[in-house]
Amino acid sequence: MREPFLERIEKGPLVCDGAMGTMLYSKGIALNRCFDELNVTAPQLVKDVHLAYARAGAELLETNTFGANKFRLQAFGLVEKICEFNLAGARLAKEIAGEDLYVAGSVGPLGTRLEPLGLTSVEEARSAFREQISALLMGGVDLIVIETMMDLNEAHQALLAARDVCRLPVVVQMTVQGDGSTPTGTRPEDFARALDGWGADVIGLNCSVGPAAMQETLERMAEATARKLSAQPNAGIPRTVEGRSVYLCSPEYMAGYARRFIESGARLVGGCCGTTPEHIKAIKAAVRSLSPQRARTSVEVAAQPSHRMEMVPWANRSRLAAKLARREFAVLVEVIPPKGCDAAKEVEGAQYLREHRIDAVNIPDGSGATARMSALTLAVLLQQSAGIEVLLNYSSRDRSVLTIQSDLLGAHALGLRNLLALTRDIPQYQTAFEGDAFEVDAIGLVTLVSNLNQGLDMGTNPLGVQTAFLVGAAINPSAVNLDEEIQRFKSKVEAGADFAVTQPIFQVDQLAKCLERVRAFARNIPVIAAVCPLTSFRNAEFMNNEVPGVSIPPKLMERMHAADSGERARREGLTIAQETLRAVQPLVQGVQIAAPFGRYALAVEVAQALGDGPAAVSAVQP
Repeated sequence: MREPFLERIEKGPLVCDGAMGTMLYSKGIALNRCFDELNVTAPQLVKDVHLAYARAGAELLETNTFGANKFRLQAFGLVEKICEFNLAGARLAKEIAGEDLYVAGSVGPLGTRLEPLGLTSVEEARSAFREQISALLMGGVDLIVIETMMDLNEAHQALLAARDVCRLPVVVQMTVQGDGSTPTGTRPEDFARALDGWGADVIGLNCSVGPAAMQETLERMAEATARKLSAQPNAGIPRTVEGRSVYLCSPEYMAGYARRFIESGARLVGGCCGTTPEHIKAIKAAVRSLSPQRARTSVEVAAQPSHRMEMVPWANRSRLAAKLARREFAVLVEVIPPKGCDAAKEVEGAQYLREHRIDAVNIPDGSGATARMSALTLAVLLQQSAGIEVLLNYSSRDRSVLTIQSDLLGAHALGLRNLLALTRDIPQYQTAFEGDAFEVDAIGLVTLVSNLNQGLDMGTNPLGVQTAFLVGAAINPSAVNLDEEIQRFKSKVEAGADFAVTQPIFQVDQLAKCLERVRAFARNIPVIAAVCPLTSFRNAEFMNNEVPGVSIPPKLMERMHAADSGERARREGLTIAQETLRAVQPLVQGVQIAAPFGRYALAVEVAQALGDGPAAVSAVQP
């Protein structure tokens, strides 16, 4: 009869099983299948894997429920099966474990970013974890293993959820990079100390790295916590051989490191991706050869101070920032990156705009589904060659946290100081082959930039230097769900946004109502309104029907329809843009004017509605 789990690991190390996914993949299950569904559709296949590990000497079996949560199952259209899959997974493992082995309910990450890095609130995350863990409890698991956690905040919500619904022991395992930090940059000393304080019974590591990197990280954790530790590394870093991922660490190599893990304080040892029953058999033999371990003593390490640096004052960040700080009206014009690698026309256009007293140019990120120069590259070229400041639009789409940090540190080193943080580019410019890939959304991006401005990376580790970005955030006064839009903008302000840029404005009354609500929580935040000159009735129809966030009222559509196309339509679009500019001027602190088809003279002509603003248009347009 098994003794209680926590009492058992006090007496010595316990051997866990190895990879479930690796074994199912080796049996012909495609990687794009929902492995959790196999608990119901192919239960014998799952039981065979459990049995193989039990025969190899594993003393703890993890359920095949790593991805059986609301968010991951939604992708397969199986969200209504959460309880069924978890309950079945627990029961299959219990059948093999019998009365001798422990069964751990496997709880993986949700597959979505939590606030402030993503759209999912901590309450939603905690609820999703509660739902999964409750089903595992119904199946009779002996403990909960929260594993492969990249984000310490998400690990905390999973731990809180487990405490909400049960008193079972909880193991929390983070996943790390080669340097020991999580993918979001949290050091092992810091996440070990945090999980200790939150009450995790066992703190450990699994996945991502091989035994050598895990050993070094485990030693650092051991200096920060007296809790029992766990280690379940991958069988090395996979290599692709004939289209299949092959892990090269031998069972003997893994077993050798299992001994070292135990010497560093691990009381759970096993394997993750690439490990097989042969690896677990060797690990079990290595554990048996060890003499009983003495209790590990821990050296208490003081928490690392955050080393947050005081932000550079607004007025010192850029000329645009200084103008906004003085409450002066700013005028920006959009410059779209060119197709190919020749930016001569854009440089000439930016010089023209500077000569006509435009304060800065705005460069959209990811404009079009064609091969265009990157916005960041064009921004540097324009600042260096045309001598005009740039507001760089930067989207988090298809960029990892590490890529974003690298891009922005490089941008700052090259002299860029104004940034508009966005979640994505406009959907009509996406190709049919693009997917939605986000590690952070705009709220998370603002948080990240705010950290850099305080000399910290995303894991709040000190960089020794700081950036001085003026950080903008988008807001859409014409949003279908304005309540949600306002709440998201409020979150951006709380994350550190310095100013706002609107979607193109055609209905000034909508802007006024939106700003009235914004002023309730951000009274003095500067707002820059986007104004887009229409060029034809067809152009107006397209924007009104196919550009998300743009709404053109019927009266303006009628005016463009009467003008139709050609020079008459261009003049009517110009008139509408000037009327809009004069109407929004008392409400905002700046405008961002589009230059359709690179017609910069048209944008400057729109700006003339400000009266004594930009100089008159020259006769020759670049």
